[in-house]
Amino acid sequence: MDLSGTCLLSVFSGHMTDLLFTEKDLVNSLKDYIRAEERKLEQIKKWADKLDVLSAAAGQDPEGFLGHPVNAFKLMKRLNTEWGELESLVLTDVSDGFISNLTIQRQYFPNDDDQVGAAKALMRLQDTYQLDTATISTGQLAGHVLTVDDCYDLGKVAYSEADYYHTELWMVQALKQLDEGEISAVDAVTILDYLSYSVYQQGDLERSLDFTKRLLELDPTHQRANGNLKYFEYQLAKQEKMGASEEAQTEEAQRKGRPDDYLPERKKYEQLCRGEGLRMTPRRQSRLFCRYYNNNRHPKYVIGPVKQEDEWDQPRIVRYLNIVTDKEMEKVKELAKPRLRRATISNPLTGVLETAHYRISKSAWLGAFEHPVVDEINQRIEDLTGLDVTTAEDLQVANYGVGGQYEPHFDFGRKDEPDAFEELGTGNRIATWLLYMSDVQAGGATVFTDIGASVWPRKGTAVFWYNLYPSGEGDYRTRHAACPVLVGNKWVSNKWIHERGQEFRRRCGLQETD
Repeated sequence: MDLSGTCLLSVFSGHMTDLLFTEKDLVNSLKDYIRAEERKLEQIKKWADKLDVLSAAAGQDPEGFLGHPVNAFKLMKRLNTEWGELESLVLTDVSDGFISNLTIQRQYFPNDDDQVGAAKALMRLQDTYQLDTATISTGQLAGHVLTVDDCYDLGKVAYSEADYYHTELWMVQALKQLDEGEISAVDAVTILDYLSYSVYQQGDLERSLDFTKRLLELDPTHQRANGNLKYFEYQLAKQEKMGASEEAQTEEAQRKGRPDDYLPERKKYEQLCRGEGLRMTPRRQSRLFCRYYNNNRHPKYVIGPVKQEDEWDQPRIVRYLNIVTDKEMEKVKELAKPRLRRATISNPLTGVLETAHYRISKSAWLGAFEHPVVDEINQRIEDLTGLDVTTAEDLQVANYGVGGQYEPHFDFGRKDEPDAFEELGTGNRIATWLLYMSDVQAGGATVFTDIGASVWPRKGTAVFWYNLYPSGEGDYRTRHAACPVLVGNKWVSNKWIHERGQEFRRRCGLQETD
């Protein structure tokens, strides 16, 4: 299923859009404050200019100036009252409106976890789509550049996660931009300190030593670097004596370890996300068709059949074109947005819903009773698939922003998960209907890792496949994933159709068997 996910605020476009408007409102409020300060300063300046002229005139002949009764009166008046009024003007705080607005809006601001989530999403995209740091930093990806400070902050996030590989990549990029003359609050010494340690943690003593020496050239008194210099030199000398001993190799392997989000099929998953999928033989390709489809002359579609395309043959995956209108999709998004919450998975051991690092999205559930559009979409699914949707789960709507993904998984409950859908009482998930409600500028494919298929989002289309064989056994070829969104955002909705009610509805031949 292509839609659940752990929610980090930073990756969900629905809420990100709200934050964008929040920031725009704050900018307007800030401009109002600046204008108020400018008006205040203009008043003070006029008063100062007026006094400057008077002082200049009085200074030429103070006694003569004060000998005039009007001048004497005005001096008394200024010192007694006008300077007091000026003091009140200077002390007037015109920032109240801005500060009040900022305080109200701050409750909606992202927190540290959100910022870390956005950084990790960027690094996830970097790995999946094989992007180097320069491509991202210089704006070649989407026209938006990263400063030295930005690169340094990304490196720090990686460092805090003990991800020394990405720490090195982003600290090197920060150092490169600094060396090229970019002005930054971060200095080379700080960056080199991180670099030296992160490279050491990856087992490269020689480069660690090089970075440490460069650091000491800039700051010879750096206490930690001086200690590291001696340690690295000692370790290198020891390594040269031992050679590539088994002990050294074991130590390095333990240091690198296996990442927490290790995925055995990651390489294939990422290849498919990049569009490097399995190429069908011409013979198999020739068996894929597009057609006008009326589901065995269904009354609704005899005169106006829908367009159907074959996406894959075994298992059969079909796509329905122009299956919903823009107006219907916007209504579904409108209904879902206020309810978007951190998406969860069902723990196969406990059955409890919980978050997981491999599901990055926000989702909401819509019942047929909530709006005629939802009811109409459900009926359309039933009419086209021939399956009873009364026992299906509610329509789930999900939003993936940049970096949003869901790693390889099955929609159906497997044999080692006998209680997966027990609380529903409707059997296993027999089929999945996945509706794409937006185009995606780059990334965001639905990939099937077992068969090597990549299905790309196309707004207004829906893909459909069976998760179970006619025998009720799970079809393990349907293992699939939602690739990270590289540029843009992705809206989808899906319907999980369950076994109960389908006993006499599933037609023979709709699902091939091996």
